[in-house]
Amino acid sequence: MSVDGWNTVLVLGGIRSGKSEFAESLVTDAPVVRYVATAPEGDPEDTEWATRLAAHRARRPGSWTTEETTEDPRRLADVLASAEPNETLLVDDLGGWVTVLLDPDYQPADDVATIAELAEAIRTCSARVVLVSPEVGLSLVPTTPLGRAFTDALGAANRAVADACDAVVLVVAGQPVWLKPAASATAPAAPASATAPAAPASASVPATLGSTAVPVTTDSTAVPAAADSATAPAIPGSLADAEPTPEVQLPDVLTHKPPVVPNQEPGNPWAAPTMALPMVATGLVIQPGMELPMPDEYAGPQAVDRLATLDVPGAGLGVLDRVVGFAAATQGTVTPQAWGSVRVLLLHGDHAGGASAGTVAGESARRAAQARAGRGALARLAAESGASLQVVDTPAAAPMEDQPALSLDQVESALRYGWRLAEQAADAGVQLLVLGACGAGTEAAAAAVLAATAGAEPPAVLGRVITGSGEIDDAAWMVRCAAVRDALHRTRRSSRGAKDILAELGGGDVAVASGVLLGATARRVPVLLDGPVGLAAGMVSRDLAGQARHWCLLADHGGHPAVRLAADVLGLTPLLDLRMDLGEGANALVALPLLRSVLALAAALPVHPSLGGDDDPDADAPDHLDETLDESDFAEPEPAGPGPASTGADEQPASGWRAG
Repeated sequence: MSVDGWNTVLVLGGIRSGKSEFAESLVTDAPVVRYVATAPEGDPEDTEWATRLAAHRARRPGSWTTEETTEDPRRLADVLASAEPNETLLVDDLGGWVTVLLDPDYQPADDVATIAELAEAIRTCSARVVLVSPEVGLSLVPTTPLGRAFTDALGAANRAVADACDAVVLVVAGQPVWLKPAASATAPAAPASATAPAAPASASVPATLGSTAVPVTTDSTAVPAAADSATAPAIPGSLADAEPTPEVQLPDVLTHKPPVVPNQEPGNPWAAPTMALPMVATGLVIQPGMELPMPDEYAGPQAVDRLATLDVPGAGLGVLDRVVGFAAATQGTVTPQAWGSVRVLLLHGDHAGGASAGTVAGESARRAAQARAGRGALARLAAESGASLQVVDTPAAAPMEDQPALSLDQVESALRYGWRLAEQAADAGVQLLVLGACGAGTEAAAAAVLAATAGAEPPAVLGRVITGSGEIDDAAWMVRCAAVRDALHRTRRSSRGAKDILAELGGGDVAVASGVLLGATARRVPVLLDGPVGLAAGMVSRDLAGQARHWCLLADHGGHPAVRLAADVLGLTPLLDLRMDLGEGANALVALPLLRSVLALAAALPVHPSLGGDDDPDADAPDHLDETLDESDFAEPEPAGPGPASTGADEQPASGWRAG
C-alpha cells in the first residue's frame, strides 16, 4: 500500500486532545459505520465518567450502529475478523480495552498473546478501521504497580497496533500530526465540529475514510489521483491486496462545431466540483451503499412555484415545468440557467450471441466511426446544439446465455472508467451530460438487466427488431428473447448484486454507463438519458448509490417498452411523447433546444404586474426602439449622385418603404 493510502489508521492523543473527535471526522462520510465501544461502564456513582460516556454517545450519528466488547477483551479481534468489506469500524478506545484486559476477572491471561491477536486481526481485516488510543509514553512513570502495569500494557498495544496499521496520527491540542506514512505532511487542526482536516498547500494527507475518501492534494497545479490515466490501479478484490494495473486512456472529445459559451457566471456554485473521488491507495472504490450528493430539495419546488408568478399570457409551461424544477434542484437555485456546455457520451460496445440477432455485422462500428467523423444524425444534432461529442469504446460482452458477459475485474475497470469520464466532463465545465449507445445487442442486454433487477418478463421489455430495410424481423426477436431467457436461467442461483448483474448480464456499455451516472452524481452534473442502455444503467446505479437517479432526466421514452418500465421503477417521468427512434442519444438532442428554451424563458420573464412586477411596457425594450419616428423615416431616399445604372423599375430603395 502506498504512503498516501490506507485502510486502517491509529489515532493517538492525550487526555482531552481531541483524538476522538478527529477519529470521528475520518469516518463521517462512510456509508456504513459500526462504533465499537471498549470502555466499561465504571462505577455507577461516578457521574463525571457517566457524563463523558454520554457525550461520546451523543456525538454519534443515528445511522451508526454500536457494538460493545467490554465482556471479553478477545472479542475485539473477533469483531475485526468478521467485519464486511463495505463496513467502517471505529474502535474507541484501546485504553478502555486494556483496562478490561487487566481486570482481575480476566486474569490470569496472556496479555502479550492477546495484543498480538489484535494486531493480526487488524492486518487481515477486510473492512476499513479507525482505532483511538491514549498516548501514555509522554507521561511520568506511575508510582503504583497497577499504574505501571497499565502503561506497560497500553504502550505495548499501541506499538503493535501502530505497526499493523497503514497510517498513524498523533493529535496534540486538536492538531493532527501524521506519523505514518513518513511522507505525509502535517495537517492543520481538526475542528471540534468533527470535520475532516484541511491540508496546507502542496501537502498530501489521508482524507476522509469511507466511500468518499481520497488522498487530498491541495497544490493547485497537481493532478488528482483519479485523473492520472496511467497510474490508477484496479481493484479486483481486497483493497489491500489488489495489484495495480494501468487504466485505459480516455477517448478524445470531439467538437464538430464550436460549442456555445457556457452561460454560467464565475463562481457559480452549481457547476463547481463538490465531491472528491472515493479513493484508497489501490484506486477508485465503487461499492454498494455509497453516499453521494442529492439535488437541492427546496430549490426545485420553489422554482416551480415561481413559474405561477411570471408574466405570461397563457397557463404557463404545462408539463415542461418539471424541466425547471429539475434544473433548479440540480443547480441549487430557484432561477436556473439554460445548460450552456453540453457533452454527449456515445458508448460503443457489442454483445455477442443471441442478444445481437438481427443486426448487421459491423453496423455498430460504422455508426461509431460516423459519429467520430461528424456525420450521421447524432453528430449533426450535437453540432446544431453546440454540444461536444465523445465516442467511448467499451469492452465487448460475451454471449450471456452461455457465460458471464464480463469478468468481475472488467466490471470494476468499466465502472471506474465511466466515473472518470464524468470527472473529465465536470473538470471541463460541462453542465449537462447526454448518454447514448450504439452497440449491437444493447436492447437484449438492457432487457436482461431489467428482468434481473425489476422482475420483468423478457418478451414484455424487448422491442421489435427492425431491419435496415425497415422490415420487422420476428425470428430475430425470438432469438433475442431466448438468449435473455437462457441467461436468466443460467444465473438463477447467482447473486443479484449490482456488480454481479453487470458481470453476468449487463456487459461493458451498461457498466461504463453506470460509472458515468455515479461519477456525474458525485460531481453534481445532471444526465439526460435516452434509450435502454442509459435506463438499465440507472437501475444498476440505483443499487450502488440511490441518489444517482435524482440527477437523471428522461426527455422521451421513444415508445421502447424497456425504457417505459425502467422509467416507472426509477420514478422518471418522460417529458415528451414524440416516439422518435433516431438512435440512443440523438432523440435527446432533438428535445434539447426545447428544454433550453424553457429554462431561458423561465429565467428571463418578469413577475406579473398584479403580483408586484414592473408594469412599464418599455422597461425591457432595446434602446434603439425608444427613438420617436417622424415623417423623414418614411420618405423616399434622395439619390446620392451619379452612380451605376438602375437594374430595372422594380429595384427596391436602400432603406425605408417603397413609395406607393
